[in-house]
Amino acid sequence: MSSPKINAKASYRLGLGQKLLLLLLPVVVALAALCFGRIMIAPREVFLAVWGKLTGRQTVTGTVALTVWNIRLPRILLALLAGAALSTAGCAFQSLFANPLATPDTLGVAGGASFGAALGILLGFGLIGIQMTAFAIGIAAVALTWLGGSGRGRGLTSVVLSGIMIGSLFSALVSLVKFVADAESQLPAITYWLMGSLQSAGYQNLTYGAPPIAVGVVVLLLLRWRMNLLPLSDDEARSSGANIKALRAVTVICATAMTAACVAMCGQVGWVGLLIPHMCRMKFGSNHVSMLPASVSLGAAFLVVVDTVARSVTAAEIPISILTAIIGAPFFIVLMRRSGGWRL
Repeated sequence: MSSPKINAKASYRLGLGQKLLLLLLPVVVALAALCFGRIMIAPREVFLAVWGKLTGRQTVTGTVALTVWNIRLPRILLALLAGAALSTAGCAFQSLFANPLATPDTLGVAGGASFGAALGILLGFGLIGIQMTAFAIGIAAVALTWLGGSGRGRGLTSVVLSGIMIGSLFSALVSLVKFVADAESQLPAITYWLMGSLQSAGYQNLTYGAPPIAVGVVVLLLLRWRMNLLPLSDDEARSSGANIKALRAVTVICATAMTAACVAMCGQVGWVGLLIPHMCRMKFGSNHVSMLPASVSLGAAFLVVVDTVARSVTAAEIPISILTAIIGAPFFIVLMRRSGGWRL
């Protein structure tokens, strides 16, 4: 049995300068995002607001302090977490299924979480109740996908097909909820939530949503040396001494939990889990030792930039999934053209 082709950069290792750049990039972008918005705040005032909060001696106006700490900082933290989680989940699923078009929603988690959130809005739950319902049903959707697609003699292709079916099922259920929802209050809320937004970010919902993301990202980073085995067949992976079934299970659980938490907190955000891993693979190769940390860093920075644009360019906030698609689709086409992926 022949081994799959490996990218020419498969053995690429990050240099010290690149590691520092990837580490500092989300931090620098986040600090810059604190300054930008419909109310512009000078970097010096941002620094004083942060310093005053840490020392307890505030020297800036209450408006500046409130804007920095209660409005912008929670959004930026959520954007960092969601961007890192979606890009990491996309990277993991593309390797697991050996499919460059795999996304964090390949197993139907986003469809299930969207139905859970729509159902929570229909039932009149509060924000935390909506998020918990979305997270729980998102996890349940992946469990149904795995039960339907796995089994003796079935490969990962069956799991992918099952995920498509489960995603379609929950998409139909979302449409049913929208059909029976009140057209004056509930339907607009459901529609806006499904388009994705970080507007509801707050420290309380971050307390509930951040742990699954943080744990998932850390676990996959710790396993990044072994994740190079994911595209291999069972026989090839077994010959390396790795427990490939356990590795696949951990990868699916972590990626699913991260995606469900993201969808529960900020709705459906497309393209991040498809575009960022492709960018990292083209730059750093297919070695997860380099590609996964790069996906975490670039995904976090990318979503902070997009969210800053979404809340700054117009008086009415633009749903973030609209911007990720507008930015992501042309950029992805350019990447494919430059990498020789398409020939016309």
